Amino acid sequence: MNVTRDGNMAFATYIAHMTGKGKDGNPIDVTMRITDVLRKSSGKWLIVHEHVSVPVDLTSGKADLSSKP
Repeated sequence: MNVTRDGNMAFATYIAHMTGKGKDGNPIDVTMRITDVLRKSSGKWLIVHEHVSVPVDLTSGKADLSSKP
């Protein structure tokens, strides 16, 4: 995780890995890139915006859910 702060605003970028089972029972194994924007309010850091993305296969233009960092 990389966090950059300036006063009462900050942003954090990180890679998250999620595994489990979908509603259909099939396994899920996804790596995501996440960026959070945070604001300090009343002494607490709160996420005010979050962006989640997955890598893209440039050949097909579709999400590459099996890509690993």
